[in-house]
Amino acid sequence: MQFHTKFPDIPVAVGEERIVAIPLLLHDRPDTQVIILDDAFQHRAIKAGLNILLTDYNNLFTRDFYLPTGDLRDLRSSYKRADIIIVTKCKPDLSRREAHEISEEIGLLAHQQIFFTCFAYGQPYHIATQVLQPLTKETEVLLVAGIANPAPLKKMLEEYSKTYYMNHFPDHHIFTIDDLKEIKKRFERIEATNKMILTTEKDAMRLMKFKEEINTLPLFVIPVKHRFLFDSGSVFDSSVNKFIDNFKSQDI
Repeated sequence: MQFHTKFPDIPVAVGEERIVAIPLLLHDRPDTQVIILDDAFQHRAIKAGLNILLTDYNNLFTRDFYLPTGDLRDLRSSYKRADIIIVTKCKPDLSRREAHEISEEIGLLAHQQIFFTCFAYGQPYHIATQVLQPLTKETEVLLVAGIANPAPLKKMLEEYSKTYYMNHFPDHHIFTIDDLKEIKKRFERIEATNKMILTTEKDAMRLMKFKEEINTLPLFVIPVKHRFLFDSGSVFDSSVNKFIDNFKSQDI
């Protein structure tokens, strides 16, 4: 729903069985030229033309363990199938030396490209009215997050707000009206006059169902993007576009 809201002109499909969902998508939208699959690296039933593997800077797959001890759902050696590897959630001042050391640790193959990205947060906007609200060093924040790793967001608030408090819910949490009441009570206990409730774009999608309640709350959403380090964003775009153009040429 977040993708659909953010990119209304792009078809967004949901299907548990992707091998079934893709033909249905193509039947409904025969003009489709490119399909982006999320979290599909381990789906062998689908042969992707371009494999992009993401790995967290704070938990590289080379140091991770298999479920349930860690987060790996595939063999570490499967990274060799990737065409592009992106190290996400890097520190913004990552040095080229450390980037090189990570590339060496991964064991980059000749056909592979590697990129490094960090989070770039935008200006908060009200969940209902879309009105922008700056975050300042005078602002006290109640952070409402139901994501697996809120560490980068917490670090940002440590730098750009006066202080913050947190209502942390499990990843993929489905909010209830009781959750919203508890959030409101905790926010009211904050004595500061300059204060706001802040949540992620992902969590905002799950809170939108409480339309009447959120209209009157100072509930703001913090947008986030991935910023490519070392001015490599255009190189990444070019690599993806080149694959698409070549694929079209082969099809013709």
